[in-house]
Amino acid sequence: MEELRTLAEEVGIALQKKRWLLSTAESVTGGGIAQAITDIAGSSEWFDCGYVTYSNASKTECLDVSAALIAQHGAVSEEVAGEMAKGALANSDAHISLSTTGIAGPAGAVPGKPVGTVCFGWTVANAVHTERLVFGGDRDAVRRQTAIHALQGLLRFMEQH
Repeated sequence: MEELRTLAEEVGIALQKKRWLLSTAESVTGGGIAQAITDIAGSSEWFDCGYVTYSNASKTECLDVSAALIAQHGAVSEEVAGEMAKGALANSDAHISLSTTGIAGPAGAVPGKPVGTVCFGWTVANAVHTERLVFGGDRDAVRRQTAIHALQGLLRFMEQH
């Protein structure tokens, strides 16, 4: 967990330099990223809000993700991850957002999406970047690797924008 804390601190420093606020939209991580961020004293200076949208209905209701998009691609897809990130940004005062959606296991695998499949989204202004990875390990390991990758990806995304 030390790596996650260090990353959260680095994200805070980077956001403060840009004078940006962050919002998160989490499914597979269940709020773990927001918790890592708010464990940092002073994070209210750079963290606006976090959404935990575990059900498909909540992705639609809270983040404006189209139910048709979820039906077409599945909740665990880059398309949905991108829309989750955009929804978190649009429904907050943040300047940048990230999202996670995936299958932590041990059940839930579907054809083409094994346990450990995670999709990520990052967005700022009109730029959106998504990724799909497959992590190994048990449920906790998948969730931990997801949180770490989401924050690492956020740092890389911020360097480009």
